[in-house]
Amino acid sequence: MSLIFALSPLIVVTVGALLLMLAEAFSKNKEGLAVGSTMVLTAGGAFAGAVWMKGFEGADVESLAPWLIIDRFSLFFFMLLCLGGALATLLAGGYLPEHRLDRGEFYSLLLFTTLGAMILSAAGDLLTVFLGLETMSLGAYCMTAFRRASVRSAEGALKYFLLGSFAAAIMLYGFALLYGITGTTSLVGISKAMRAGASHGPGAIFALILVLVGLIFKVSGVPFHMWTPDAYEGAPTPATTYMSVAVKSGGFAMMLRVLITAFGDPQSMSWGSGWPPALALVAVLTMTVANLTAGQQESVKRMLAYSSIAHAGYLLVGVVAIMRAHEQATASVLFYLLTYTVSTAGAFGALILCGRRGAEAVSLEDLAGIGKRHPAAALPFALFLLSLAGVPPTAGFFGKWFIFRAAMDSGFYWLTIIAFINSVIGAYYYLRVLVFMYMREPAAGAPVATPMRSGYVSTALLVSAVLVLALGLCPSTSLDVAVQAATGLGG
Repeated sequence: MSLIFALSPLIVVTVGALLLMLAEAFSKNKEGLAVGSTMVLTAGGAFAGAVWMKGFEGADVESLAPWLIIDRFSLFFFMLLCLGGALATLLAGGYLPEHRLDRGEFYSLLLFTTLGAMILSAAGDLLTVFLGLETMSLGAYCMTAFRRASVRSAEGALKYFLLGSFAAAIMLYGFALLYGITGTTSLVGISKAMRAGASHGPGAIFALILVLVGLIFKVSGVPFHMWTPDAYEGAPTPATTYMSVAVKSGGFAMMLRVLITAFGDPQSMSWGSGWPPALALVAVLTMTVANLTAGQQESVKRMLAYSSIAHAGYLLVGVVAIMRAHEQATASVLFYLLTYTVSTAGAFGALILCGRRGAEAVSLEDLAGIGKRHPAAALPFALFLLSLAGVPPTAGFFGKWFIFRAAMDSGFYWLTIIAFINSVIGAYYYLRVLVFMYMREPAAGAPVATPMRSGYVSTALLVSAVLVLALGLCPSTSLDVAVQAATGLGG
């Protein structure tokens, strides 16, 4: 029973997804599916919190190794993924009926995708990593193409699917090489082989390169980011929200687990011959390219897509810092993911709230003057944009602060300076939205966005706003949780 309790977050989400799939098939009440999905994900997060507080005494979680690793790191991501999924589900409960897309399979797809991301965060073996990755990715492909009549949605889903399949194949080839070199698929076993000298060979270096390509694609890092703007823009906004927070969190969970556990030996983690310099270059390119491109976008949704890519660059700065400040840098990445989740979910939710069917908020011009016409809809949008920009006392400020401090404590002053400059550049396009909302008036005859009314969306925005302010005003408690989650992660 103790082992079942330790696995309860996974069990709750799995059983809930299956029951909701049956309910969708036999029930005509689609509105109840949004409530049911939110309850399942809330319960999954609550069980993860209960396991965290009770501990693993007597649970015999070692019997699950190497397939699943139930530790504080995986429990942190269970809670984070369920939070991001629940917020996206609430947004879908208001958005899908408003835009006549209310088909029940969306919630089943979201729950199974969340399950895949949870498995990915707890995977201790290459086979489990690939199983969780594909479970998460297939659901994301389907949600991207959920708007069947939209050519843009189909185009974004096709690009995502094709490029994602190539990236998965490249990563799988790297896994096969690792198995051939080390004779095991266990991440801990690979780490032991690497420490014994396997990392010195050209085969191991080539395998590391292939695995890095797949990891960078999943977190939408440059130069493997080209699918992101099209997929995010074409997907229904709740699906975009989910991909930008939960799928990205799952990708970083996989990256941290694989790099720190399997490739945490001194040779693989060195600046001269390991993965940190490659990720540092990717981090610089990701931040710079995304921020410069985001400032040129007229579509708010596409701007937020490039913003999501830029935030992946900031997170990669924290991943690079792990080579010299393991627990501090890992904790900063986890805390940043938490602040990013609530801020981004809130920003997309506010964008949903600002437009109803036939008068949807898409471009900057659509939002012109909405701060004066509908201040209740514009105010939360402004809050979340300020958090994404890193303005105190919001959660986003401390997320960036801890990332930058970890990088500086690791001696990466040049990387911190580049990240700070990019953060200033990023503030430009966030403030540009505020200028349009509060200081511009719509042009004569131009379409004007009209806010929708939805209890689901309002609830999601309220939860996100409370968390953004709570994490900004009292960040120490959440940071302590992130530190505990980072402790012990390694080979």
